[in-house]
Amino acid sequence: MSRKNALVVWGGYPGHQPREAVERFIPFLRSAGFAVVERDDLAAYEDAALMSSVRLILQNWTTGDLTMPQFQGLRDAVLAGAGLAGWHGGLCDAFRHLPPYQFMTGGQWLAHPGGSHAEYTVDIAPGALADPIMAGIGPSFSLVSEQYYLAVDPAVEVLATTTFRRPEEAPWIEQAIIPAAWRRRWGDGRIFYVSWGHSAADFDVPEARLIVERGMLWASASR
Repeated sequence: MSRKNALVVWGGYPGHQPREAVERFIPFLRSAGFAVVERDDLAAYEDAALMSSVRLILQNWTTGDLTMPQFQGLRDAVLAGAGLAGWHGGLCDAFRHLPPYQFMTGGQWLAHPGGSHAEYTVDIAPGALADPIMAGIGPSFSLVSEQYYLAVDPAVEVLATTTFRRPEEAPWIEQAIIPAAWRRRWGDGRIFYVSWGHSAADFDVPEARLIVERGMLWASASR
């Protein structure tokens, strides 16, 4: 493949600022040599010529309905070597009706105890401190956003976690440690996810932005 093509798909729940958030990363992708195709509809996944040409799919589409042909187009592209990357509900609270999609991405949102403006810490997994995605980030960084409580596939490779500090509405989950960033391989493809990204402003935090940029490059390297 002579060119690096990235498909950026955004839509779904508007409260997560789907377009505004992905637009934070389009200049980076272009600077990294990608030709970027932007789509605000899921029919893109049924375009066989497009899907066979992409190295990276950046998706930010919270909830919504994915048809089986659309899912198959996405799944087949990843199996064949495309990378899939995303954050927050845009990747792991999408298409709740479709368990095969969650099986592929590795997790599903369950709750955000503490609400939309909780201050919390993201801890880099000890084994990932020297990984190229996390190198130089430090042992932890702080965010003010939705702290996601997720159901996570034990087969993913966890790169960062977050610990819940007795949220008032669910004190029984105090000290629960939940993955906040992970990656996995799926067939010949790669998948990268972070749980922050409730709004575009989350990526004003340098660590939060840099991890996503590096994760997208990692995901794209398989094709």
